[in-house]
Amino acid sequence: MCEEGPLNRTRRIGVTAVAALAALAGLPGLAQAQQPLQATPLTANADSGLPPGWRVTGQGGARELVWRSDRPVSAGDARVEFHADGRLLGVPRPTKDGRTFRLALDRTTPLKDLQVLASGRRLDAPADSDSTGKKSTDSAAAVQPLAQLPANSVDPGRPGSYSTVTGEYDLDPVKLPGFAAPVEMEAVVVAPRGATGKRPLALFLHGRHTACFKPGGTEDDVTMEWPCSAGTQPIPSHKGYLQDQKLLASQGYVTVSISANGINGQDWEAEDGGAQARSSLVRQHLAEWAGWAARPATAPAGVPGATNADLSRVLLVGHSRGGEGVNRAALDSLYPPPGAQDGYKGPVRWKIRGTVLIAPTIFGHNPVADVPSTTILPGCDGDVSDLQGEVYVDGTRGVSQGTALHSAVYVVGANHNFFNTEWTPGKAEAPSWDDFWEFPDEEPDPVCSPGASTRLTADQQHRAGSTYIAAAARLFVAGDDRVRPLLDGSGLRAPSADPARVLTHAVGARRTGGFLPDAPVKVTGGRLCAALDPDPAVACLPPDAEGSSPHFPWWFTTKEAGRGAVALKWSAPGTAAKIRPAAPVSLSGAKSLALRVFVPPNTTGTKLDVTVTDSSGRRVKLGQVQVDGLPGSMLTASYWARELRVPLTAATRAGLDLKHIKSLELTPRSGSGQAWLMDAWGWAPGTPAVKAAALPRVDIGRLTVKEGDSGTQTYHVPVRVSGPGSGKVRISVVDPATRESTSELVTVKAGSNAIDVPIEVEGDTRFSYDEQYDILAKAVRGAVIGSYRGGVTAQNDDPEPTVSLTPVKDQGTEGDTLTWRLTLSAPADEDIRQPVLTFPVTEGAELSTKDVDPQWLMDLIGELPDPERPLSQVIQWVYATIPAGATSTDFTVPTVKDQVAEPAESVRLAVTDYDGVPLPGSPVVTGSVVDAP
Repeated sequence: MCEEGPLNRTRRIGVTAVAALAALAGLPGLAQAQQPLQATPLTANADSGLPPGWRVTGQGGARELVWRSDRPVSAGDARVEFHADGRLLGVPRPTKDGRTFRLALDRTTPLKDLQVLASGRRLDAPADSDSTGKKSTDSAAAVQPLAQLPANSVDPGRPGSYSTVTGEYDLDPVKLPGFAAPVEMEAVVVAPRGATGKRPLALFLHGRHTACFKPGGTEDDVTMEWPCSAGTQPIPSHKGYLQDQKLLASQGYVTVSISANGINGQDWEAEDGGAQARSSLVRQHLAEWAGWAARPATAPAGVPGATNADLSRVLLVGHSRGGEGVNRAALDSLYPPPGAQDGYKGPVRWKIRGTVLIAPTIFGHNPVADVPSTTILPGCDGDVSDLQGEVYVDGTRGVSQGTALHSAVYVVGANHNFFNTEWTPGKAEAPSWDDFWEFPDEEPDPVCSPGASTRLTADQQHRAGSTYIAAAARLFVAGDDRVRPLLDGSGLRAPSADPARVLTHAVGARRTGGFLPDAPVKVTGGRLCAALDPDPAVACLPPDAEGSSPHFPWWFTTKEAGRGAVALKWSAPGTAAKIRPAAPVSLSGAKSLALRVFVPPNTTGTKLDVTVTDSSGRRVKLGQVQVDGLPGSMLTASYWARELRVPLTAATRAGLDLKHIKSLELTPRSGSGQAWLMDAWGWAPGTPAVKAAALPRVDIGRLTVKEGDSGTQTYHVPVRVSGPGSGKVRISVVDPATRESTSELVTVKAGSNAIDVPIEVEGDTRFSYDEQYDILAKAVRGAVIGSYRGGVTAQNDDPEPTVSLTPVKDQGTEGDTLTWRLTLSAPADEDIRQPVLTFPVTEGAELSTKDVDPQWLMDLIGELPDPERPLSQVIQWVYATIPAGATSTDFTVPTVKDQVAEPAESVRLAVTDYDGVPLPGSPVVTGSVVDAP
């Protein structure tokens, strides 16, 4: 149990953890002692206006932070996030205009250094920065296209022997938990014509795109609403994969692409971004297909292949949030979710053999370890630009048995949208766009701007996507191991995807052992770096890195334990980096050692000697590898690991004990450089059969409570652990005040209370904003995570004090300071940030910019306007803060003397709401000065 102490609010929320989570008690930010805030008066310039495009609206519980872009922000799959002072404020709600985003402010937060980010890319970048928020530089090396890889013996991108037939169905909509409007059950089907016998089924799920459009309209006429309003109609995003469907259907697959506009138009309300809803929708469709296959008479007319689909051989293909949705559907099919949160209640009558995830999101960091997957990463993704889908590979390491192949397919020059023709200009029915966008004053990106030598056309990109979807189908469903070299890092290409440059790496399948850069690994000659840490000395990539790494995304926490790399940096060749795990690893049965290594983008010729040592001290150099960087820029996530293999022949000849390899050495042979090792494995060809392990499932819930008027009430974060066995999960607690996270590794099993996070809420009768504690879970070993985020929200139930503005000194001579007092009707437990609006003077002369203290004006608006103007034209909004516990603060206007004979000059003020309307009972007040005698 943790020791309790006073917090900085009368109403306290103390977090403690018991049982296996008891170690969290001592973590900073959970129950820290602080002195109460002092009631010191503040002048208006202590909390001045917000940056252009930002404003605050509403009062009390309806208070919102609002940002409006100067151009439409295309609806996409990345989460738009508000950040302040380097920390996440939250995920705002989009509005219909496509430009405005609103975030409820549940507490007083200093709104400093406000930024709008989506997958790490800044949407409100200042003019002197690029859209990552980093200063533009000219230091990037020249971008060179990659050399073409050798061709594989089998090319899955070639059409099969069947002609195809197309049909559609439109069933009754379904009601999904948490969504007000029902969701459509519509799909387009492409099947092989004349195919006999049971045929494997491939189901496609599109991502988060605008839901509705006005026929004949422009990009401004698309909306994120559901159902579509009058004069608009649904965007047929589900018809954007017909090329992919026809290729698979020609090879003997029944394919179905389902519509999810009803989820896209409502998923901003879902804490998981709609992942559970998409899973429910996918399984609703699979249940229909299972029913049609079992009872052919019930199949709708005009749906080809409905009666001969083989539900024991299912491939799920998801694009963007659809990728996260089909991953969740695979998880929910193996490990049933809680009934209250699931929109599908029936039995599982299908078997998912694999998934293809195209530019996917993974907010939950919960890949399904025992279902094979291929993740397509577009090098020029302007939506999910951090390429967070790499976690579907990295996040499976060590979680379960490791026999499922998890492949990453990096497509140089591909963007996010063009895998779907309905999101592609010139092909789409509704307005569409190239998601790789740049600010108008930016220089063209050397890798991704249209016309760059490395940028693919829409047709080239879609053809590459079709080819690698078909490769995954042929490997995971048909079991054809001849296509595995296209997916597992073997360095071969499918000619059908030409001229695209496609690189792959993988984990799982017949990989053994594993040098993983996680504590307690010992590293000498390099450093063990953290994937995510605000300390540059600890983080893997420096803050000024020109680009980012797909291996290191996390959207909610400020740092993450248990995931990193080994970083090497050298100025001369010859100094080895040595990696020694806590226990020797076995490379028995392996043919090669496979390393995943990345180097800075646009670099070439990095050479590393690879040496291993066994437990008896015998040391053998296996060989040398060479690695080049990917084409990259500041706008790309191109610090991505290449798979490098060295044969174990030398180790076998030297008699090394491959069952007990105690260390791995990497010795740079280039003059200078940098490299990062993600992991190293014993590799052998082949694709083993995969059987899902029986694992416990963890779902974090959310509890919403009222604070009450007195006493202390303890609430517990609702956590459900179901299923057999036990496993380890990492639980992170996010402090609501600092947004910093602390974490602990916890052992869970069904029926236990290993994850018990009590939240103490002390009731009071003073106003404060809602307080929300977030708890996040991630599987580490022998477990799966369903609902990854939850917590406790304590709602304020006390009225916000009223504010009045009264004069202290509202008349004087030039050089005097005019003063008014803002007074609360009662003290509050939060800072009250009150807008004061200046109104034009209606009678007589108005105080101008030359009549006030220039330093006061500079502090307030950041400039000294020239020529002279009335104050109401340059100071429209001023914000005064009444500190927590105080009941008043003074608002001052310091004037200056001049030598000009003038009539009385005035200023008019009022306390208003955030829409500029004077508060009830608070009239506009006037202050004035006359010439000094």
